[in-house]
Amino acid sequence: MSIPFSSTNVRVPVGFQNLLEGLAREVLREQPTDVVAFAAQHFQRLLEQREAGALDPVAWEALLED
Repeated sequence: MSIPFSSTNVRVPVGFQNLLEGLAREVLREQPTDVVAFAAQHFQRLLEQREAGALDPVAWEALLED
């Protein structure tokens, strides 16, 4: 997926869209007052899950895109 930006194309990293959609769903579900702090906690949880051997959403998205 490429997004035109000025006269260049910026390549969106594999899995990035999936991560942002997951964050957006959780923000809409939880309705936090501090979205930035919530996002930091959300990504920290994902990192801890990945390090514990759980399914990595970025890796999963890469498999789906191939």
